[in-house]
Amino acid sequence: MTTLNTVVLVVHVLVGVMMVGLILIQRGKGADAGAAFGSGASGTVFGARGSANFLSRSTAILAAIFFCTSLGLAYLGTQREAPTSVLDVAADSAAAPEQGLPVVGPQETDTQAPTGMLPALPPAPTAELPAPADKQTD
Repeated sequence: MTTLNTVVLVVHVLVGVMMVGLILIQRGKGADAGAAFGSGASGTVFGARGSANFLSRSTAILAAIFFCTSLGLAYLGTQREAPTSVLDVAADSAAAPEQGLPVVGPQETDTQAPTGMLPALPPAPTAELPAPADKQTD
């Protein structure tokens, strides 16, 4: 993950959390009827209608930033290099001696079995089984 991708992701998460907080603070549309009959809305810090405008505009700005960071993350996600397969790396290292490059791999010794081979099984016992006894009838 690149640094730019990390920064955009952190901003995206923070904006999302702030949006949720602002949306939960706002009043619903049904609360306006109660405010008209003197429910104390005129004594707020922002005035009777000031808080609704401030919170609505803040939510709209955060939603626009959230949208932009979503597009940015989608763009940065498509710019990554595709992961390489282990088989592709093995094929490249097999072609390396032809190019004059050293091949780095596991070192085999006389005490180890070659890679990919199983150790030999012990020999099977050669003792013969006794012949079954004839049935005797009484």
